[in-house]
Amino acid sequence: MGNSKSTAGGQTTIPAKETYVWYRKFMMEYPSGLQTLHEFKTLLGLQGLNQKANQHVDQVYNTFDMNKDGFIDFVEFIAAVNLVVRGKMDQKLKWYFKLYDADGNGSIDKKELLNIFMTVQNLNGQQTLSPEEFTNLVFHNIDINHDGELTLEEFINGTEKDQDLLEIVSKSFDFSNVLKVICNGKQPDTGGGFLQTM
Repeated sequence: MGNSKSTAGGQTTIPAKETYVWYRKFMMEYPSGLQTLHEFKTLLGLQGLNQKANQHVDQVYNTFDMNKDGFIDFVEFIAAVNLVVRGKMDQKLKWYFKLYDADGNGSIDKKELLNIFMTVQNLNGQQTLSPEEFTNLVFHNIDINHDGELTLEEFINGTEKDQDLLEIVSKSFDFSNVLKVICNGKQPDTGGGFLQTM
C-alpha cells in the first residue's frame, strides 16, 4: 500500500490524509457543506468581471457542479481538485472540451472557441497567441473533416498529437494558482503550503 489509491481508469486519487485536510478546509470555509457560485467567485477574487468573463467563470463552476443542484459539495469539490491535480491528460481534455462547448451541443465551433479563449486570456493574462491566432491554429490542425466544428474525438486526438497546442490548452486552464488561493487562505502566490505536498 502506498500513499495513494489507484482507480479503474488508472488515475491516482488524493490520499485519505490529504482528503481529510481538504475536507477540514472546505468545511471551515463552508460550514453548510455547500459552496455557492457567489462564494466560488469571492474565494477567487472574481467580482466585477465583464459579461463574457462572468459567463466563463459560471461555466467552470457548473462543470464542477456535477449533480446540477446549484452548489458544489465536498464530493464535487474533491473530484475537481483530483482532476486538476492528478487527472490524466485525456480526462483533462474532456473537461476542457466541456468548457469550450459553451452551448452544450457536443461540438465546438470557432465562435465558442474564440469567445472562451478571449475570456481565459482576460482572466489569467495568458498571451502566447491572440484569440484569433489560437482559434485558427486549433481548427487548422485538428478539424480533420474541415466542417468548422470540433467533436470530442477530434479535440482529444488532435490536441494529444500536437504538443505545442496541448501546452497552450493546458496553460490556458492552469488552475494551480486557484488551488494556491484555496490552500493558503485566499492569499495567492505565497508559495509553500499544502499544494506543494501533492
